[in-house]
Amino acid sequence: MARNYRKEYDNYQGTEKQKKRRAGRNKARRAALRNGTVKKGDNNDIHHKDGNPKNNSSDNLSVRNKRHNRSFARTSTARKKRG
Repeated sequence: MARNYRKEYDNYQGTEKQKKRRAGRNKARRAALRNGTVKKGDNNDIHHKDGNPKNNSSDNLSVRNKRHNRSFARTSTARKKRG
C-alpha cells in the first residue's frame, strides 16, 4: 500500500503544535548557520538536549551528527531510554 502523504500532513505535520515545533527546530538551525557552528550540507543536526524544540537557549543546544541525533536508545517496550 502506498503512503498517503497528504493524510499524514493533515493529521500530524499540519497541526499547529507540530508547526510550532518545526519552526523552533528551523530557528535553531538558522542561528547555528549564522554563528558558523554548522554549514550547509555538513551532515550535522542541532540537538536539543532536553528534547524540547522550542527551547533554543544556548545551553540546551549542541551539534550532533545526523545519524546520532535522529536515533536514540530504546527500552524493551520501545520507549526512549532516559539518561
